[in-house]
Amino acid sequence: MTGETFDDRLVAQLAQELDHAEQTRERIRPFSVRYPGMQIEDAYRINQAWVDLKRERGRTVFGHKIGLTSRAMQQAAGITEPDYGTLLDDMVFEQGSDVPTARFITPKVEVELAFVLGRRLEGAQTTIFDVLSATDYVVPAIEIIDTRVHPKDAGTGVARKVLDTISDNAANAGIIVGGLPAKPDGLDLRRIGALLSRNGVIEETGLAAGVLNHPANGVAWLVRRLAPWGQGLEAGEVVLGGSFTRPVEAAPGDVFNADFGEFGSIGFRFV
Repeated sequence: MTGETFDDRLVAQLAQELDHAEQTRERIRPFSVRYPGMQIEDAYRINQAWVDLKRERGRTVFGHKIGLTSRAMQQAAGITEPDYGTLLDDMVFEQGSDVPTARFITPKVEVELAFVLGRRLEGAQTTIFDVLSATDYVVPAIEIIDTRVHPKDAGTGVARKVLDTISDNAANAGIIVGGLPAKPDGLDLRRIGALLSRNGVIEETGLAAGVLNHPANGVAWLVRRLAPWGQGLEAGEVVLGGSFTRPVEAAPGDVFNADFGEFGSIGFRFV
């Protein structure tokens, strides 16, 4: 079956499926397998419909995330650009807190920099310089990712695609900000690095330059991507620029620490 028309009814149905999967912690079959004619714009419509569904229940927008920003991840997904999703208020956890594993299906941890915006960003010509000018401060961050879609379809053996990840709100699940906030002026954000340890063992290390050569490039890309719909990023929102480490799996009892050197650290535990 090809050439499906993703009308509003189908988009809403698939968003409901994702919502149910998150609540029950039972994954669903990849949409890309069920609808071979699916396009990236269909995936973003499902993404937005799921976010709208949550907002109707009282959730508020905390910010946004950008994913698939590293070259290796883009090659693995078979695409040439990042993807994005929306961070909601119930995804926010405190530094040093206990993170309930029961909230997730198979949580994983990534290391990022977050941009806290001081003014609205919009427009198809937005550059890295616009992003830096609009940023109040940059702060270390952790993203918890999770997937509500099976990695591989049980019936066909076909792996999920980036279309499924986009629909799944770019695998959004949680965010922790901490460490020391810093003004972007005069900072070489590319050189900020981090050591991610789990239970005292360093699992990942990385530099922020791994994110599109500069972490602010991802934010500029997102603003340009939103421009055709007349959308932008609002003052006060937090934008995760993209991970510069591979995701590390988490299980109950795991204690994580992300050491950003002079920019502080973020510690937390899964329970």
